[in-house]
Amino acid sequence: MTQTAEHPDTQSFADALESSLNFRKPEEGELLKGTIVSINGDDVFVSYGGPTEAVMGASELEGKEVGDTIEATVVGTTPVIRLSYKLAMKRASIQSLKQARDNGIPVVGKVGARNKGGFDVSVSGVRAFCPLSQIEFGKVENPDEFVGKTFDFRLIEMSDDGRKVVVSRTALLKEAQQAKAAEALKTLAAGAIVTGRVTRLAAFGAFVDLGGIEGLLHVSELSRRHVKSPKDVVSPGQEVTVKVIKMDETGKKISLSMKALEADPWLEITQLHPAGSAFTGTIVRKTDFGLFVEVEPGVDGLVHVSQLPIGVKLGDDSLAIGTAITGWVREVDGERKRLSLALREVATNDPWQDIHTKYQSGRVFEGTLERIGPPGAFVQLEPGLTGLIPASEFGGGDPSKLHKAGEKISVKVMNVDPERKRISLSHEGAKESALHGEYMEYVAETKKAADASEGKSAMALAFERAMGKK
Repeated sequence: MTQTAEHPDTQSFADALESSLNFRKPEEGELLKGTIVSINGDDVFVSYGGPTEAVMGASELEGKEVGDTIEATVVGTTPVIRLSYKLAMKRASIQSLKQARDNGIPVVGKVGARNKGGFDVSVSGVRAFCPLSQIEFGKVENPDEFVGKTFDFRLIEMSDDGRKVVVSRTALLKEAQQAKAAEALKTLAAGAIVTGRVTRLAAFGAFVDLGGIEGLLHVSELSRRHVKSPKDVVSPGQEVTVKVIKMDETGKKISLSMKALEADPWLEITQLHPAGSAFTGTIVRKTDFGLFVEVEPGVDGLVHVSQLPIGVKLGDDSLAIGTAITGWVREVDGERKRLSLALREVATNDPWQDIHTKYQSGRVFEGTLERIGPPGAFVQLEPGLTGLIPASEFGGGDPSKLHKAGEKISVKVMNVDPERKRISLSHEGAKESALHGEYMEYVAETKKAADASEGKSAMALAFERAMGKK
């Protein structure tokens, strides 16, 4: 049958009949494209080119109206063709997600309810799962704060049917961090002064974010003053200005310092603590040879064991770490950054000046026993002046059984050597001198008693004295 100008309706009917004879019934899961022709209550009728119209639920319109073109998925074929617009949308979403996965394109998702181990995330109408560990770096203290928020995600796992979709936010955060770190590395170099933010603390220091890349602020570089723990100086989230003191080529190991930006206290140490002046400080550490005392932030001085108070030992409770002490400055060298301290009074003048005048051989003095060692007993005559009683004076015995440090002891000056700055002393000599003095007093008293016993008259004694004077 051919179309004629006189019978147009006849031609249209013929075309429709031919189409119905060649019609293939759609199968479930097939995607159909058609036009919405009417809406009747809960049903939407869609013309798709078949002998009858397909039916779709009105709840799936989602803003569509009569006359709009729509693509929907066949969900039933008997007794009528039933369509699902939402299912078609989901299929389209799954297809687009596959493309995003294959091409590494981020997707937008809204975090829904929490579930065991993570969150439900809606991505283009498809339900996805985000593990708790993939929502944020580090430990998540309050998971509820993410619910209801929209983020970019990376698709890290997806089945072909879209039933299993796993997404990660931290994957994108890490990528952004790496890109940021690459930019930061371009401006970082040893000697650079930069601003960063403390991210976390450890016993050995603090980690600082420099803009996508972390550096270590070691506890020894936090301050010039003695620091026991990083938490005493900085806290997580705090903004700090640091100096890059060391950095490898990869940027994986960056050493930072806040101490390097502080003024060097040794520049003024000679004015603050001249030799001979008193100081107040805190014991910060001990060694076998003495104590280190912080006298200024960043300035530690050494109290050698020989400069401890007489009779006091390193292990005494009075010298515990953290104890505040006072003493005297012995020597100070700002250029070499050395400070020698004493917990016993130091000489303000040279005690060896005119030594022969002050300490003549044969004279007896009282001193303080400092210590006893193999050479003998060391006796302080005055601050800065110490002499030695040789061990031979004790007859080969142990002088420590007879005397103790801090004890007052009489000594006789035996020899003075200003060039070698040595004074030889004798305790036995002092005792002999004392005995000699006592003997002379005894002789005098005996003679006086003898004279009185002779019965001489007072006039006779006066005459004898007068004659003796002549």
